[in-house]
Amino acid sequence: MTVFVLAGNPNVGKTALFNLLTGTRQQVGNWSGVTVEKRFGVMKYNQSVHVVDLPGVYSLSPFSAEEKVATRYLINEKIDTLINIVDASNLERNLYFTIQLLEFGKPIVMSLNMMDVAKSRGIKIDILKMRERLGIPIIPMMVRKSEGIGEFLKTLDMPIKSLNFKINYNQKIEDAIGKIENLITSLPQSKQHNSRWVALQLLEGNTEVRELFKKEDILSKVDSIIKELGFYLELSVAQTIREERFRWIGELLQEVVTFDYVKEKTWTERIDAVLTHKWLGIPLFLLFMFLTFQMTFTWVGTPLQDILDDWISGPFSETTARILTSIGADQWLIQLIVDGIIAGVGGVLVFVPQIFVLFLIISFLEDSGYMARAAFIMDKAMSKIGLNGKAFIPLFVGFGCNVPAIMSARTIEQPKERLITILLSPFMSCTARLPVYALFISIFFVKYQSLVIFSLYLLGIIVAIILGLTFKELFKKEEDSIFIIELPPYRIPIVKSLLLSTWDKGKKFLKKAGTVIFGMSVVLWFLANFSWSGMVEMDESLLADLGKLIAPVFAPLGFGTWQAGVSLISGFVAKEIIISSLSIVYGAGGDSIAHLTTIIQSVFNPVSAYAFMVFVLLYTPCMATLVVMKKEIGSWKWPLFSLMYSFSIAWIFSFVVYQIGSLFI
Repeated sequence: MTVFVLAGNPNVGKTALFNLLTGTRQQVGNWSGVTVEKRFGVMKYNQSVHVVDLPGVYSLSPFSAEEKVATRYLINEKIDTLINIVDASNLERNLYFTIQLLEFGKPIVMSLNMMDVAKSRGIKIDILKMRERLGIPIIPMMVRKSEGIGEFLKTLDMPIKSLNFKINYNQKIEDAIGKIENLITSLPQSKQHNSRWVALQLLEGNTEVRELFKKEDILSKVDSIIKELGFYLELSVAQTIREERFRWIGELLQEVVTFDYVKEKTWTERIDAVLTHKWLGIPLFLLFMFLTFQMTFTWVGTPLQDILDDWISGPFSETTARILTSIGADQWLIQLIVDGIIAGVGGVLVFVPQIFVLFLIISFLEDSGYMARAAFIMDKAMSKIGLNGKAFIPLFVGFGCNVPAIMSARTIEQPKERLITILLSPFMSCTARLPVYALFISIFFVKYQSLVIFSLYLLGIIVAIILGLTFKELFKKEEDSIFIIELPPYRIPIVKSLLLSTWDKGKKFLKKAGTVIFGMSVVLWFLANFSWSGMVEMDESLLADLGKLIAPVFAPLGFGTWQAGVSLISGFVAKEIIISSLSIVYGAGGDSIAHLTTIIQSVFNPVSAYAFMVFVLLYTPCMATLVVMKKEIGSWKWPLFSLMYSFSIAWIFSFVVYQIGSLFI
């Protein structure tokens, strides 16, 4: 099988090109030995071609986990063609990595992406001259708009020769390269690679390349060559090589790049002057969060929810009951399907519109380029709790789902910072909790829906900050980490891409509704309608017996009924099941949410309802989150710690809310 490998800097459109090439024929996993995401697939235009998407990196100097993965792949795996994706509007930075790939010696095709952005900045690139100087095919493209993909695919179908690219470094470095090549030429490791590239990587101190020769008696000789070379250079050997490469790139750009005009300020710079302002940045971010909840719960999401609720509780439930009756189904089976499955699964599905609206807004923020700015403006605040702006991304992802939030903490190199980020992620209110909030605020806080939701999300952030300060003192870091992030230009998201991203996030919720919630609804219905002696009234069921055992734990919090206790325990499997449980144990059956609303109104009051939502916000992470936490950390010690301390924190905060609130209401 032919193997194409995509390589490039972060935020250059590499993933967009990968999606264009593979379509749905792709898989996601982990690279061996590290927790960096691995993306690979089969080319949809030619199923004999395997496509691998390397992590976005700036160079092959293996400081980060991503750079180690990229270097290991180049060294150890089969590569037929390298596809180097380059941002045409930022050539100087991108071409440094390109130079390293050219020196590697494998066949390369360059996708010169973001030509529209370059044009808007007055940048004109002489593609023919650039092809001549680099010696590789270069295809100008706008990947987001699928422009240039035809010429790109034709180029990939043509035979592409291996390279003999060479930069002439200063004589002392060239002499050192020659000496190292003489040392390694006869070794089998060097025969698989361009010996000049290997020599350069050894001079730069590439640890992954050094690993190739750890069993050979040459590393000490290489170190002696580097030490001797250092006497003749003003900078370190690695830095001198970097300077020489940038000098070469500068000369190339003088030949191939011209400026039609120079804008005083781009739109990105003008917008950033406001959105990343020292004092306005964080307030504006909080305003965007509030508007997000306003869109989700007031302007768009709730009206759509009401329409779906009327259909599920009306025509769908009634038609299902009539069909079952007409075919002579037993009464218990009708009750199971209508009062168990439709009530349980339907009670969650009615909140799908709100969840998809939230995911649509999050996808818009990601695709527009604002998310990188949010991480940038939050960096200083995050440093107060021992983290940096890089930790903001996993925490924000937690507003969608805590599972990918914990997985995305992989990008944090410092182990203690990664652990703290993982422990704090479950306090970010995921969309699985949204149905609970939506139900209770629609009953008790109709006039202040967005404000109440905003307060819950804010409370989760405040609790995370308090715990972060605590963990900062408990987990002393060996070294401080450095936060570097590229701020891509603002872009208007492509509608198709936006909808696909929203669907990709939302379909996981629908899948859970059709599997986990469906199964739990059946189990809960049986437990709520049967005892050891057979079918009984719900108050005498096995579920009621279990609920009555745990109800006293929640009594001081204002929701000491067995029904509330059971719903919270079932929420350990998945937070969405809390609503399914309430629909079943309160006997809402296939009726509408309005019927469940009437029952809850008689059991809760505004204070106990808010305390219940606070508990749902803060208590034990769901089962999937704990499993992923164990996988990422490597032991059950911290997941079990998270399970116990989050339950305790939820109990304390809910207790305070209920007891203080009861003094005023």
